[in-house]
Amino acid sequence: MKPVDEGSAVKFRIKNFGGTVIGSFKGLNGTMHFNPADLSSASFDVTVDVNTINTGINMRNNDLKEEKYFDVKNFPKIRLVSSKITKAKDGVNSFEFTGELTIKGTKKTIQFPFTTSQANGGTMFKAEFPLNRRDFNVGGSSISLSDNLTVSLAVLGK
Repeated sequence: MKPVDEGSAVKFRIKNFGGTVIGSFKGLNGTMHFNPADLSSASFDVTVDVNTINTGINMRNNDLKEEKYFDVKNFPKIRLVSSKITKAKDGVNSFEFTGELTIKGTKKTIQFPFTTSQANGGTMFKAEFPLNRRDFNVGGSSISLSDNLTVSLAVLGK
């Protein structure tokens, strides 16, 4: 199956100057193989188009595309690739993702729980997890911008 933009949401929340900035990405692409009865064959290789970043303020969106933040000219995609999917200890449709997240050319191994459900003729994958922007060289040493942010995924695979 493939991730589709329609019905999906890739969002982030981060504190900036004491307020919370909410942003999103579109341009989902890639492949997702998921059968809960055979997790050993499960795999995800999904990207978003960083150029689609939207915080609701065009000037900020353009700033975030610059070298100090996401550097979209050199790194136009954010990529998430699984290395292992396991069943979570709690919940019927709960799983654990382990894999590599690549942002701005920096790869980090991450782990997070996710759930699945049937939706809109496909499978909805939902997750929420923390990231440190400095781990990916995003935003430099800004003191007004929090180091920590929350990523929320609701990705529809069809």
